[in-house]
Amino acid sequence: MEGQQIQGPATPLRELAEELADLEARDLRRQLTEVEEVLPGGRVRVGGKVLLNLSGNDYLGLAQDPRLAAAAAEAAARWGTGAGASRLVAGHFRLHREVEEKLAAFKGTEAAVIFSTGYMANLGAITALVGPGDTVFGDRLNHASIYDGIRLSGARLARFPHRDLNVLEKLLREAPPRGRRLIITDSVFSVDGDLAPLRELVALKERYGAWLMVDEAHATGVLGPCGAGLAEALGLTAQVEVHMGTFSKALGALGGYVAGDRRLIDYLHNRARSFIYSTALLPPVLGAIDCALEIVAKEPERRRRLLAEAGVFRQELTAAGLDTLGSETQIVPVLAGSNRAALDFAQALREAGLLAVALRPPTVPPGQARVRFSLSAAHAPEALAQARGTIIRVGRELGLAKA
Repeated sequence: MEGQQIQGPATPLRELAEELADLEARDLRRQLTEVEEVLPGGRVRVGGKVLLNLSGNDYLGLAQDPRLAAAAAEAAARWGTGAGASRLVAGHFRLHREVEEKLAAFKGTEAAVIFSTGYMANLGAITALVGPGDTVFGDRLNHASIYDGIRLSGARLARFPHRDLNVLEKLLREAPPRGRRLIITDSVFSVDGDLAPLRELVALKERYGAWLMVDEAHATGVLGPCGAGLAEALGLTAQVEVHMGTFSKALGALGGYVAGDRRLIDYLHNRARSFIYSTALLPPVLGAIDCALEIVAKEPERRRRLLAEAGVFRQELTAAGLDTLGSETQIVPVLAGSNRAALDFAQALREAGLLAVALRPPTVPPGQARVRFSLSAAHAPEALAQARGTIIRVGRELGLAKA
């Protein structure tokens, strides 16, 4: 009909805009926060305002350590800024071998392999080790990269409630008799800050003939006599088949790793696609990792101070009636409940001088949105004391405290 406009099908970009609007309506839309300057003492400048950064994962304060910067510059001067190829082509430098040997010694294993990121380490290891016909048993709160690796592998997923060993044993008992069985867990869970029941997991994997893979991303550099993680802290290194972790958190650099038996590492060289088809990690990053491993070994007081401050942090927030969800580490969440409540909590804290992130679904279950506080050895005790007071005051004002 003349003058009438015909409504055509929705365009892909219009559909995306509608999905973004839906996320906005449910308080689930994410926005990038630009850090304008990184300052000493675990502080940052955002929007022209200096904030105490309680959102990062630079747990030992090494990301700003001048020794790492100098080591990165020295490696760049000798080896260049890029590797120029994947490791199996022409990108395997002597520097890669030397850092991997130091890493294996740090982890107490025969060998280790470095990936470009922790995400790529999980994807590469999981898809190489399991496939159709195998079963992977995963804690519900495992990192997203673990679940992405399981999906890509084609293996059957048997997910169990967080730290629920009874359900895990039932799943192990009922799993198909054929195929490889792989249990995967974070050692420190990034959303709750609690620890995996690693002794019990080792016992179950041995009882049911499974392998055990432990993601030590948030424990590397922080837990254990030498900082190698929870497995080291509990004396279970030899009982874990696959040790995974990152350099991007407590070690202040970038990259992921898998450590274990030499045969495992050789197998990953041949089967881990995210290793085979990625350009080798850059020499400056390797220089920083090498330096960080030395500092972690020689300066245990950093992690001791961090864990001591985290203990005080948890105790005072809990005593004030805030729900810290059973945190046992340097990651201390405070439950808000709804998405809006978590966003309001984070915004009020920012206005009070603290940068802290609101975690919402799908990162956490619906109705369990929270603000997560990540402590660093770079934070001065007096700054953390002031932060605790601010968090308690704002939490009470918003009705988040139980008492």
